[in-house]
Amino acid sequence: MDLVLNVADHYVLTPYVYPLSWPEDTALRQIISLLVVTNLGIAVLYLGLGWLSYQFIFDHNLMKHPQFLKNQVWLEIRHAMTSLPIISIPTVALFFIEVKGHSKLYDNVEESPMDWPFVLFSIISFVLFTDGCIYWIHRFLHHRCIYKHFHKKHHVLKIPTPFASHAFHPLDGFLSSLPYHVYPFLFPLHKVLYLALYIFVNIWTVSIHDGAYRMPGPLQEVVNGAAHHTDHHLCFNVNYGQYFTLWDRIGGSYQNPSVLEGKGPLDCISRLTAEGKISSNGANANGHTNGHDNGSGTKSKEE
Repeated sequence: MDLVLNVADHYVLTPYVYPLSWPEDTALRQIISLLVVTNLGIAVLYLGLGWLSYQFIFDHNLMKHPQFLKNQVWLEIRHAMTSLPIISIPTVALFFIEVKGHSKLYDNVEESPMDWPFVLFSIISFVLFTDGCIYWIHRFLHHRCIYKHFHKKHHVLKIPTPFASHAFHPLDGFLSSLPYHVYPFLFPLHKVLYLALYIFVNIWTVSIHDGAYRMPGPLQEVVNGAAHHTDHHLCFNVNYGQYFTLWDRIGGSYQNPSVLEGKGPLDCISRLTAEGKISSNGANANGHTNGHDNGSGTKSKEE
């Protein structure tokens, strides 16, 4: 984050915001700047990526599903935009430690243990490390003693849209992101690559909530995509993985996506429409649109 902070200081903060008497390397100034930059950055990523995915990828027919909540999109955005500023506080604490040089982040490829091969290896290492950590954190958040206090807020969204990607309880959201911030304290990582991976993580998080179940055949068994994650929202205790199905298979929580078996949400909508229980505009047989005024969807047995 020191790269981002330096750019912000050079072009905006030093000439237009802070008085010249306040040095750029002052701890309080750096913390305030990191809070501002982090909150602006994640808001732009979340709203920008969410909007693009919602407009051009998300299948709006999914909004006809009986478990799609009334005003759900605004509910998702409100949850996310109230939680993200709180999540940013402990996140900025870690960023501040990085800025002070206490991580293993490095500036130049020549500083890596093996030059470019190690930089490329870091991508694989980062993805595999965070995938395994997030799997077990995610399963922990589903423990019956923990779930209702934190993670349940996310699972109210049975048929998520891309805006559900960051709609977490603050503690839930921070714990789920923690492996990404821990990695550069344990392993060498190029600073620019770290920023690129940070953006990739947000893109991926949006993508598994986008309701687009397209995945090349050979990858369907390996990659944990939107089809897998949709079943996680619907079935509660399956497909906890972030990127791959590996840990779900090891942990016995893998479930073949229902959409691949003709039993997914869109199949349900088609069946209910054919039975006359849902009209073409998403209203049920009594003329009421899908969704629940009290903001709660149908609960699974485990919940």
